[in-house]
Amino acid sequence: MASLSTSGAPKTIDELKDLLKDDVKVKVAGVDVDGVLRGKYMSKDKFLSAVTGDGFGFCSVIFGWDIHDATYSRELLISNKANGYRDIIAKVDLSTYRRIPWEFNVPFFLVSFLDPDTREPICACPRGTLARAISIAAQHDWDCLAGVEYEYFQFNENPLTVADKKFTRLDPLTPGMHGYSMLRTQLNSEYFNDIFDVAKEFQVEIEGHHTETGPGVYETALAYTSALRMADNAILFKYLVKSVGMKKGVLPSFMAKPWGNLPGCSGHVHVSLKTKDGKNLFAVDEADLKNGRANAQYDDTRWLSQEGEWFLAGILDGLEDVVPMLVPTINGYKRLVGGESFWAPNAVTWGYDSRAASIRLITPPSCPRSATRLEIRVPGADMNPYFALSVIFLLGFRGIEKKLAIPVPPVKELMGDKSKVVKLAMNLEKSTSLFMKEGSVAREILGDDFVDHYGGTREHEVQMWNEAVTNWEVERYLELV
Repeated sequence: MASLSTSGAPKTIDELKDLLKDDVKVKVAGVDVDGVLRGKYMSKDKFLSAVTGDGFGFCSVIFGWDIHDATYSRELLISNKANGYRDIIAKVDLSTYRRIPWEFNVPFFLVSFLDPDTREPICACPRGTLARAISIAAQHDWDCLAGVEYEYFQFNENPLTVADKKFTRLDPLTPGMHGYSMLRTQLNSEYFNDIFDVAKEFQVEIEGHHTETGPGVYETALAYTSALRMADNAILFKYLVKSVGMKKGVLPSFMAKPWGNLPGCSGHVHVSLKTKDGKNLFAVDEADLKNGRANAQYDDTRWLSQEGEWFLAGILDGLEDVVPMLVPTINGYKRLVGGESFWAPNAVTWGYDSRAASIRLITPPSCPRSATRLEIRVPGADMNPYFALSVIFLLGFRGIEKKLAIPVPPVKELMGDKSKVVKLAMNLEKSTSLFMKEGSVAREILGDDFVDHYGGTREHEVQMWNEAVTNWEVERYLELV
């Protein structure tokens, strides 16, 4: 099985005490539904007490307010006036140990959130939600593996300057459209290299790091690993990039679509399953490597195993009902509206090695058999990686359990008649409605408590948007109507 623990992570309390013998404080953080790290410093003594005990109290309001700390429009399950925004239990995960290189090398741990009454994960804890999905795989002796690729803009700004400019007329780090440029990285070489080097020191392994098309855009591919470690790495990568940027006078943004006339920022996710004997469950047998699997549903799936085909079918079958788990923000749908013109997948489509599809099937002959995997291209850089990975694996498991057939032909067969293409919801209001409807696939795989709570947070986001008056409206209507 893939290693979940970081290098040097303590396995016993004695090892932990020895690890912290020269420290006076520890930093801890958990993740809210928007994928924002919420944390604090703790004294070493308080931290050790929490680890040896039952965890420590953490205000539940982080599940009762939005990304800007405004309480939700209506009361939701976890944190509300009726329960007094009570404490929930933060449980330290010792396997996540690392030190923060840019913050005096302070020791750092992630926490998961538990219900104080049941001591079970609260329904919308991102780490707990993914852990539940992984536990299903463990019942079959499968290991969930994943990789995440982020695209993100950089600006010659800081939090004070963007507020002063009212988030307009921002100064990109570099000009022009220069994907894979060997020159643009020279303009900010120290910052560009620090991202890679500090990530290595922070135990967030990077596979690839380069400029992407757009002014000041980078793309970084995180190294493939176990799914929970991948989600941790993905969330911590944003933290480290923003922290390194602050020290260099750069403001990175993982907003999905900062500019209307430029490509958006993706958060593509790669997934596969590994058996207990180390075999890629999605790979065809050695005997089928030459001609492909004889009983494949389509030519495009000849080099995908039967289980892999069912897994793919499961994602396609439920994709319409889970879009808020992949595209959680109002702005994220602006990236999808561009569709083919901006490489953004916005339909129930798939294809062999196809970047025009929502799900790209990566198999031989374009890769080694051991690297067989699916790339889900719907999410933007604004996704919560725990929720995105959770729903991808849960849909795939549903496909395997039900032995589902792939519901649509490969995208290359749909190019001539797009009337047969099933489009995904193009705004958060519609996608949340499908997510929360009675009998949705989301309710089947995630449960009512999760769907009602998380769906309620998305309804709040929609309400905030509906009440907002935008610059576009003022510029369009102020004088002429």
